[in-house]
Amino acid sequence: MYPELITLDLPIIGRLTITSFGVMMALAFLAAYQVARSEFGRMGKDPELAADLLLGALIGGIVGAKLYYVFLNWDLTVRDPFGMLFSRAGLVWYGGLIGGSIGVIAMIRRRGEPILPLADGLAPAAALGYAIGRMGCFLVGDDYGRPTDSWVGVAFPEGAPPSTAGNLRDAFGVAVPDSIPDAAVLEVHPTQLYEVGLSLLIFFVLWRLRGTRPVGWVFSLWLVLAGLERFLVEFFRAKDDRFLGALTLAQIFSIAMVGLGFWLMRRRAAGAPEPPARG
Repeated sequence: MYPELITLDLPIIGRLTITSFGVMMALAFLAAYQVARSEFGRMGKDPELAADLLLGALIGGIVGAKLYYVFLNWDLTVRDPFGMLFSRAGLVWYGGLIGGSIGVIAMIRRRGEPILPLADGLAPAAALGYAIGRMGCFLVGDDYGRPTDSWVGVAFPEGAPPSTAGNLRDAFGVAVPDSIPDAAVLEVHPTQLYEVGLSLLIFFVLWRLRGTRPVGWVFSLWLVLAGLERFLVEFFRAKDDRFLGALTLAQIFSIAMVGLGFWLMRRRAAGAPEPPARG
């Protein structure tokens, strides 16, 4: 685990820290850009569309993720609104997905293009970018899972937060035996790596199927596979938002993604036309 890669003391600017999470996020968007650019070129679209759409995804994703976090923790926001809005922490994935989707759709409509063909080109890019981004979460020690004594267990002594018994109890509501002291660092499921592996698999499946199915079908399949991936991994996550029995908010959102994906797949397979682009 390497949360900080380089720390530089620069004149005027002061101390600048380059984090592993920041580097992996940059690589995630770069990889997604290259994949989307390649796909748009293959589809006969302007490859430079990729830059506009990923800019919309970046801005919308960050804003959506932060706003969802702020409203999800409204009591903390009321106490410290500026701290909650401008802290480096607190980016909720499904808030980011909603905000990023809005940003991408806005950019597509601005260019007067139809949505579904471009969504097909973005689906493999999204899967690959998500896999790389989750590697950043692993390196910084964030979004890990429940304690485990299996061979896959990984300890995060410098995680965000560290995987101590106390943090697992207090921050995530995990049932850790009282005999284990709060300061003990426990091995947990590396759920970030589970998502890396599954998302890479989704990327290869989508890449193999591109151009072989009706317009919109590949994007619909991404919705289904990404929703199923997150739904399954959530059972291993250390979470404190299991409001519906064993299900988390992310799993409820995942069920909606899967349902929407299957609905779109049926419509596209039946040849339902997409509304024409404006312009």
